[in-house]
Amino acid sequence: MAKETDEKAYSIFDARTTAEIHQEIQQVYLADSRPWVIGYSGGKDSTTALQLIWYALEELPPEQRQKPVYVITSDTLVETPVIVNYITSTLERIEQKAKETGMPFRTDIVTPEIDQTFWVNLIGKGYPAPYTKFRWCTDRMKIKPANRFILDRVADHGEVILILGVRKGESSTRDQVLSLHQVKDSLLSRHTSLPNAFVYTPIVDFSVNDVWIYLFQVPSPWGNDNKELFAMYRNANAGECPLVVDETTPSCGNSRFGCWTCTVVAKDRSMEAMIDNGEDWMMPMLEFRDFLASTQELETKELYREHRRRGGFVQEKDGRLIRGPYKLEFCKELLQKLLETQQQVRQEGPDPDIELITPAELEEIRKVWRTERQDWEDSVPQIYQEVMEENRDWAADDLGTFTASDKAILESLCDDAGIPVELVAKLLDTERQFYGMNRRASIYDRINAIFREDWRSEETVLAELEIIREKSETPHNVESTNS
Repeated sequence: MAKETDEKAYSIFDARTTAEIHQEIQQVYLADSRPWVIGYSGGKDSTTALQLIWYALEELPPEQRQKPVYVITSDTLVETPVIVNYITSTLERIEQKAKETGMPFRTDIVTPEIDQTFWVNLIGKGYPAPYTKFRWCTDRMKIKPANRFILDRVADHGEVILILGVRKGESSTRDQVLSLHQVKDSLLSRHTSLPNAFVYTPIVDFSVNDVWIYLFQVPSPWGNDNKELFAMYRNANAGECPLVVDETTPSCGNSRFGCWTCTVVAKDRSMEAMIDNGEDWMMPMLEFRDFLASTQELETKELYREHRRRGGFVQEKDGRLIRGPYKLEFCKELLQKLLETQQQVRQEGPDPDIELITPAELEEIRKVWRTERQDWEDSVPQIYQEVMEENRDWAADDLGTFTASDKAILESLCDDAGIPVELVAKLLDTERQFYGMNRRASIYDRINAIFREDWRSEETVLAELEIIREKSETPHNVESTNS
């Protein structure tokens, strides 16, 4: 007799009832006074975890559900707008329903510090668009904001329990870490990097089918329609972009809900699918994202990126120049393109006030360009005025600033003297920043650091590297001797 090969797919509900899962959640909740922090991304897994916890705690008498449960969402400020709107409205419903029913849930949205946002780093500082080997965005925009919130709760309460909607098999690294840090005889694991933080994963044994079965059978307690969530997945052909709290949590990419600017993958299948399913107003955003991705191509890097690294040094490998940040002039082009894209989606999309870049980010980019990149022309207000056709109140510079006319004079003088204008401009900006200070000792360290930078021109560096390559490619003449 042939062996049966079509075995029934595993389901958590074959082994446990929903009531038993509720009892486990209640047991963990009542075991101590440590507050809970739930990482909520708006996706299917975190929604399932949050629903289970809500219904489990709802079964407890009011006097037993006094311990706060913080529901936090990480907003990178470049999330796909459709997802942002869904999550924002969901958090509002959760907050309102919790107040009406006396549930201990409190919602919060965490965002990166202004100097850590995507646009400040990419357009302001010139960081190249993220790619697999240089994914600078995850730590700055997801991990640090979430961890900052968790550590604040640790400071308030001593310890916290972080609830994550992760499942086995999502990431082999995650599985290994959870196993290694498991607390003996406990449902908790120690957090991999945060002191006094523990992790509880109530749906760790769920399959993806279990998740959808549960969401279809159990209505949302805060009034959402879980079929709408399913439709979003279907329309975007997407997986879930989780709340990322360490390097082992799978980040976005590969057709997941996440940042519309993501260039870690070659194509943004999620945004393409949304456009195909009627969100065609997002097309300018996709075109901008694809343009960013094109700057990673080897043959175009010299057009967009500096010949020096951000630290001011030249780096080469095998006689080839390893390029640094985006050139300031290209960053100006990017800002103009971004504002033009914002104007397009305002005109064509559902939200006439949508912000792809915030006013605070514009101010920070302006500051970075002025203080770190010697933008004496003060380009940000000019670009904004040209594209937006309106003025805004820009922050005043109390120290006083150099002007475009000053820059023209300096360029003429430096050209006559054969001195790099960037070097002198940086020295002058440094002096201006320290002007009037009582303690100026550190200015000498700054000046010495500037002089230690490599101030050779790009043409000189490329010519010297070409000589090195030619020498390395020339075969050595070996004299033969008679034995």
